[in-house]
Amino acid sequence: MSTEILICVLCRPADLPREHPRPGRALLEAVENMALRDGLSFPIRAVECMSGCNRHCTVSLQAHEKFTYMFGGLAADETSAEQILVCAQLHQNSADGLLSRNLRPERLRQGIHARIPSISLKPIG
Repeated sequence: MSTEILICVLCRPADLPREHPRPGRALLEAVENMALRDGLSFPIRAVECMSGCNRHCTVSLQAHEKFTYMFGGLAADETSAEQILVCAQLHQNSADGLLSRNLRPERLRQGIHARIPSISLKPIG
């Protein structure tokens, strides 16, 4: 199952007026363009809120029967786009979706909001 990349296109820094373009939309376009350029076939989906508003440019990586990761506070630039795609590849290649902090690209080490277990993981004990 392919890792899906979700990017919030609504969140914005508190000081950015509502009528200005949202950074999440720019990040989405950067990720889509880079994936297309590099021949990567991740599903990439714009979403309208993941409740990460206080740290705009919220991104989530998810796949069936794997941990879901949510990151925020990312810059809307090509470096973030590249690092999101690298992390998505790591997630896809992992059997359970676990992403070691040390293996994640730099911007995705600090910006983590959550790591959510798959609903299919067996309980501890």
